[in-house]
Amino acid sequence: MAEEELPGVLILDIGGTHGVLENLAALLKKHFRLITMKEFLQNKKEMSKKIQSIFVFECRPTIDRELLESLPNLKVIGNSGVGVDHLDLKMISSFGVKVTNTPHAVADPTADIGMALMLASARRLVEGCQIAVSPDTKYFAVDWLGVEVTRATLGIIGMGSIGYRVAWRARAFDMRILYHNRNRRKEEEEAVGAHYCEKMEDLLQQSDFVMLVVNLNPETHKLIGKKELGLMKPTATLINISRGAVIDQDALVEALQNKVIRAAALDVTYPEPLPRDHPLLKLNNIIITPHIGTATVQAICMMAEEAITNMLAVLNGQPIPSEVFPK
Repeated sequence: MAEEELPGVLILDIGGTHGVLENLAALLKKHFRLITMKEFLQNKKEMSKKIQSIFVFECRPTIDRELLESLPNLKVIGNSGVGVDHLDLKMISSFGVKVTNTPHAVADPTADIGMALMLASARRLVEGCQIAVSPDTKYFAVDWLGVEVTRATLGIIGMGSIGYRVAWRARAFDMRILYHNRNRRKEEEEAVGAHYCEKMEDLLQQSDFVMLVVNLNPETHKLIGKKELGLMKPTATLINISRGAVIDQDALVEALQNKVIRAAALDVTYPEPLPRDHPLLKLNNIIITPHIGTATVQAICMMAEEAITNMLAVLNGQPIPSEVFPK
């Protein structure tokens, strides 16, 4: 198919700090005519007719009412990633535009980062690396200790596809697995030997490690606050691989400073990155990574391919593999 016949897809840019990576742009070019935001803004009259889809990469471009009103032929927004809290689904739906995400591509790498954070925090790997390479280190202290993951109790809050894969990995560490979910997942719990906690409070009180794997929505905003942190064991670690706003960060600072819990390990914060003077950045019982749950060579390609499949399905009137509906 000649390029002029390809449906137009709007992207923020190619390369640079916030643009679509060049190898992903190459994948998109096989099926779409790529139109950057700069090209669109320079020639709105012509480009607005060509754009039938938008590829959202790392939450960009921003989808607002003004943009949607300027795209009369837009049919689908393909989000690269599973979280869609940056998209106003009801507003987008009111324009007759569908939204898709990529749940299959993200599950394994995100579960991997959850396990990595749990192990790194338990065994104090970041601190240990700093000690090992410091020019001031003269000896290794014999009382510098971490805690074990093997046979510990893991509480998973959110047993979706990512939580389920975390549970599978935890089995290999002979962990006792608890989970809390809106709906009981009997098939999954039997497959991984997990125990269902109808009340989140029960999970918090029993777990050595609590891992947050929920979508961000009004119900989960600040799901973990002062009360919930107070229910956790003083030896427990909180791990967040979902969204930063699921935790009340002020309450977390207080809990870590006062040793209400042992430690925290976060791949997500609110905002991202945190202001450089944020108190969380000054604590030594926390690990923070820069939202890298899906930041692997394999995952970003799989996410782009999944997004492309979704967008083409919409444009061709075929069943949509991963459509997201407004609540």
